[in-house]
Formats: sequence, C-alpha cells, structure tokens
Amino acid sequence: MKRAKVFLHDRLAGRLVEDENGFTFTYDAEYLKLPDATAVSLTLPIGEKPYHDMVLFPFFDGLIPEGWLLDIAERSWKINQRDRMSLLLACCKDCIGAVSVIPDDETEEDKL
Repeated sequence: MKRAKVFLHDRLAGRLVEDENGFTFTYDAEYLKLPDATAVSLTLPIGEKPYHDMVLFPFFDGLIPEGWLLDIAERSWKINQRDRMSLLLACCKDCIGAVSVIPDDETEEDKL
C-alpha cells in the first residue's frame, strides 16, 4: 500500500492511498473544519465522503512531470512510467502551485 499526505498552501488537506482496490482520496477532518477550507481541485469537491477510482485521479496525475523531466525521474529513481503513485511520491513534494504530495509513512498503529 502506498500512502501520501496532500498539502494545500502548506496545510494538510487530505490523504491519498493506493491499494489493491485502486486509489482513494479523503479530505482531512481537521481541514474540513477550517472556515477557509477549499478543494484541492475542481474535480475533487470538498466533502467528507472519500473519492475512489481504479486509476490515479487526473488532477494528481497532472502533477507528475512529463518529457525529459519524467525521463530523469524514471532513470534516477528507477521508477516505471506506469507506476503513477510512485512517480507522484518521488516528484511532487515541491510542485509548482499550491499543492504538495508528501509520502505518508505513518501506519494505523502510529495514529493510535
């Protein structure tokens, strides 16, 4: 299972998980309580219900570099171009724009 924390303007906005059932994005409960909380994307409107899909959500896929930058990432980290979540985790810690995607190494036991 691959997990990521999604930050919007340096605030934790939600979590993205890839498992055997596909991809799930869920907004953080504390983020939803903020009076100025906004959606990370128009395609992922803000709300409590998790979003699920069998492929990486187009918004997140669009953060992954293309062309020669993608070639460098593939060679440097030896990541297959079809492993979109691994590319997202490796390349999108400091994206252009307001969204950052950081690997989430925290387990369920760590949260308790």
